[in-house]
Parts: sequence; structure tokens; C-alpha cells
Amino acid sequence: MIGDAPVLVLGARGQVARELARLGLELGMSLETAGRERLDLSSDSADETVLGALIDQTGARGVINAAAYTAVDLAESEPERAFHLNRDIPGRLARVCADRAIPLVHYSTDYVFDGAKAAAYVETDPRSPLNVYGRSKAGGEDQVLAAGGDAIILRTAWVFGAFGRNFMKTMLSLAETRTELTVVDDQRGRPTWSRDAAQAGLAALDLLRRGGPSGLYHAAGADDASWADLAEHLMGLRAVPGRPSPAVRRITTAEFPTAAQRSPYSGLDSSRLAAQTDWRPSGWRSAASAAYADLQSLVSKGIV
Repeated sequence: MIGDAPVLVLGARGQVARELARLGLELGMSLETAGRERLDLSSDSADETVLGALIDQTGARGVINAAAYTAVDLAESEPERAFHLNRDIPGRLARVCADRAIPLVHYSTDYVFDGAKAAAYVETDPRSPLNVYGRSKAGGEDQVLAAGGDAIILRTAWVFGAFGRNFMKTMLSLAETRTELTVVDDQRGRPTWSRDAAQAGLAALDLLRRGGPSGLYHAAGADDASWADLAEHLMGLRAVPGRPSPAVRRITTAEFPTAAQRSPYSGLDSSRLAAQTDWRPSGWRSAASAAYADLQSLVSKGIV
């Protein structure tokens, strides 16, 4: 699919970047990840010259940006950091890639939408982010598109998996000490396994290398769920004889106030990417079951 040309992935410690690294090994790709120890993207020194030097050093012929500021609530009190990592860095990276005629895949988010639409969002729907995080990611989209290079922006959503911090691992950790979990039930979206998000990134890069159209694409799960739905399914997977799982008590957003406002609905329609590539979205139940099994396997091997 991708070929032998070297690929550089930014954001080495993130859950999607780690899935990309694992896929690279499985597929025998020339894929290299770069994390904070190699280039601190949060620093003002991460300018276009430094980003260009990293690309040149690695000999990359394709770049996937999986680095981001993802602390949604903390962003409300740290807007400068959020905009630096989510808007300014992607813009610099896109310009560097455009100057070198190197294809770029950049991950964005469902948080650019406000949830007012009754149906799943498509790429052409107007954005209206409700919080600092969403606005910073929308700014990143604008910067990448303005650079004018061969670039795909992949919006994904509700990402979970074996690596990094995410909803699945939080719920499973809480289940070790609690008899009941209170989980929001009036926010709905399309949960996405991090492995599926990573595979979408490789498919998008391959699309660009084949001369496919740049622009916005969605890469999320195939169907809708609430956070409570996902939590209840995970508790069912966890339950074994002699180790019952906590009950899930469904609550409203109003009962669980957060610093950042959340969208009531943020489902992403991923049919455009599926039509242009061999990537297909997974249903959230099958994805969660596979991710849970993957996590148990990696834990037993001492990997996570």
C-alpha cells in the first residue's frame, strides 16, 4: 500500500502514533517516529527551519502529524499552548512539506462541530467549535489547507485503544476499585479504535501518493454510541466469573460539568475516505471488543 519510501510520524508517545509505529513494523515499512526527546513541538524553537531539518535528516517522503494538544478541559486555561500545538505547528509543518513537495497527513477532530446537526457530519458541513480545543484544531485545519501542498486532514473522534490515555483505559482502571461508574449518556459520537485511525492515516498517505485529492476527510467509527454505551460494553467484556464488573449509571452532561463545553452530537460520516481507499470504518462494538483483547494481550506481555 505505502511502498518503501520513508515516512515520518510526529507525536511518538500518542496513541495513534504508537499504533502507526506498530503497523509500520507489521507491514515492513520504513517508518520513523519522532517524539519530544527529538523535537519539542511545544517550544517556540520548533520553527520551519527546525521542522525542515528533521524531515531532511530522516529522508522522509511522507509525513503524518499525530502530535497535538489534547487536554480539552485544560485548554480553556491554556489557550496559547493549545493554539501553538494545534494551529501554529501544523501550519509550519504544512508549509515545510509543501516546499519539499512531500505529502502530509494531519489529524483533526470532531470537536470542530457544535452538535446542532441531526445527522452525521460530512466534510463540507460548516464548523462551529464550542471550546478552545475545537477552535485551535479548526485553526490547524485552516493553516494546513492554506499551505497549498499535497495534504489530507483526517478528522477522527472518540479515539480509544491499548496505548496512551483514553476513555477505555480510564473506565477499566476505575472498574478495579468501584462498584458503580457514572457515565454521561447524552453526548453521542462515533467511537474509533486507535488502530483504525492509524490505518486511515496510512490509507490517506497512500491516496496522496497515488495523486488522489487533498483536503478534508473523516475517519471515525461506523456507528453512533454514547459514552455510557461504550462504558457498558467494556464492563461486559471485563466481567468474568468471580470478578463482576461495576454497574454503569447513566447521567446527563449537566450532572458532570466540565471546563470545556461538549457537543451533544459529533458523529462523523467517513464514506468519502472509504470511497477513495481500501480503508473501512469499524462498528464501535466490534472495535471495542478487539481493542480490549489487544490491551489484555499487551498487558500480559508487559508492553503496556
